[in-house]
Amino acid sequence: MTPPTPPGVWVVIAAYNESARLGNTLAELAPHATNVVVVDDGSRDDTAAVARAAGVWVLRHPINRGQGAALQTGIRFALQQGAEYVVTFDADGQHDPTEIPKLLAPVVEGRADAALGSRFLGRTVGMPASRRLVLKAAVVFTRVVSQINVTDAHNGFRALSRAAAEGIRIRQDRMAHASEILDEVRRLKLRYVEVPVTIRYTAATLAKGQSSWNSLSIVWQLLVGKVVK
Repeated sequence: MTPPTPPGVWVVIAAYNESARLGNTLAELAPHATNVVVVDDGSRDDTAAVARAAGVWVLRHPINRGQGAALQTGIRFALQQGAEYVVTFDADGQHDPTEIPKLLAPVVEGRADAALGSRFLGRTVGMPASRRLVLKAAVVFTRVVSQINVTDAHNGFRALSRAAAEGIRIRQDRMAHASEILDEVRRLKLRYVEVPVTIRYTAATLAKGQSSWNSLSIVWQLLVGKVVK
């Protein structure tokens, strides 16, 4: 079994109406992470209660603000608790917690300020062709607009040094935050590496995931954000 992460590592999870999946996600995560904070982003279900039952830190937005806002809240809290490294992790079970050490390694060893998970360097389980096409299009968009050379532009599995987490500002409350984080990596001239990771898709996560129309909305949010920043 992979040993738990060091005390200085904090795992931040943004969760919205994830009571059905969050318990299993936290149970899988427990052997590999000592400090975990779940930000319940105004859920209408028992997300917060499930997180409390798992014995992790729980913060709550009174209204749904979006994943970007929830991550910013969680990262700020982790830093206040003295986090040396921050790992962002999805609530729905798509990520494999046994991969946290290899994601952290380049940052802990001082080779990078940010480690970005890539499903296209790693592997996917159950990903439909339509989702692959949308994600590949997002990579092209990111390379052109953000001018950062990555293979996976919308992967929520990432590790940040304390300095990187302190410097990155997430202003996009909703799903455009993933592209905004890459913009921040470039703006701050952070050293980054991509790390192969596994993303697991199920019917439930696909049903809740981003549609092609939502992807267009993300593009619009990002472009508007660049103008009004």
